[in-house]
Amino acid sequence: MIQRSRSTGRHVFYSRVAVPRSGETDLEWVPASGGGTVYAITVNRTRDGSYNIALIDLDEGPRMMSRVEGVVTVPIGTRVQARIAPLADVPAVVFDVVGAA
Repeated sequence: MIQRSRSTGRHVFYSRVAVPRSGETDLEWVPASGGGTVYAITVNRTRDGSYNIALIDLDEGPRMMSRVEGVVTVPIGTRVQARIAPLADVPAVVFDVVGAA
């Protein structure tokens, strides 16, 4: 789910009480498509292994930080799809590469 202004149709992420800059307070929760595009990605390498941290441009417009699962890195512009997965036993939104085998 993602918030959207009823009057302008603009989507907002993370949840707020008003749309940034314009101030509309007519926000409602609507289903999100779950689709997105990788805007930027970096790899964090530790002694315990590697994982990525990515900025994802959601199809609805906002940008969020997450991970792309199942790969170390991907090219900028890669299409991804969201899902909920446990990270450190807490549910989190992560992304999978679209069309990956």
